[in-house]
Amino acid sequence: MNEVSSTPHRRGGAHRRASHRRATRPAWVVVALILVIILAASAGGYFAVKHFQKTGASAVATTTSTQPTTTTSTTQAPGPGFVAGKVTAIGDSVLIDYQGPLTTDVPGIVVDGSVSRQWYQGEQILAQMKAANQLGATVIVALGTNGPITTADFDSMMTILSGASKVLFVNVHVDQPWQDPNNAVLAAGVTRYPTTELVDWNALASENPSWFGADGTHLAIGGTGAQALASLISSKLS
Repeated sequence: MNEVSSTPHRRGGAHRRASHRRATRPAWVVVALILVIILAASAGGYFAVKHFQKTGASAVATTTSTQPTTTTSTTQAPGPGFVAGKVTAIGDSVLIDYQGPLTTDVPGIVVDGSVSRQWYQGEQILAQMKAANQLGATVIVALGTNGPITTADFDSMMTILSGASKVLFVNVHVDQPWQDPNNAVLAAGVTRYPTTELVDWNALASENPSWFGADGTHLAIGGTGAQALASLISSKLS
């Protein structure tokens, strides 16, 4: 009887020990899993930070590289003989027609227009003004109505105006055979000098014949055409 009763007792003890071992194993497994999760999380955070640093730096670099660039102007600082911030206009009798609106549109401008003025005469006046340190850093040349001009004439003018911040050349609208050749010289000339720009008066004038008197060249002084030409020129100065 004792043997019978003791056997179940031993089995019961072994059963309990086995059950205890089975019960304790999941606890170690849980601990191990927790450690694995912590390590994985730490490693994941580390690599996530590294990934962010890498991709973040790339994103910043990309954003920086796509910022708009500033367009540089062809206007340069004036050289000797030119007055910074001032504008001088030299021209023939057509300039007289729009002198009033031009002085309104460009306050402080010095305008010198004369009837029948030739290109070379304009050169002489500009050279004298430069020598006297009285020439505006921006110069408007409105000559060519009264006779042919050549590439050499254009280059001679630019030799005098070397050091100007900006030079505007107003092309001509005149019922004479030199109109188109003169305008071709002006158009070609401004492509060779970075500080120059063409004011295409002929194109605008050709679209508005009612602005002109009987000669098809001169405008009513201060009239609609004169105001339009002054506005066209001043728009190039802004």
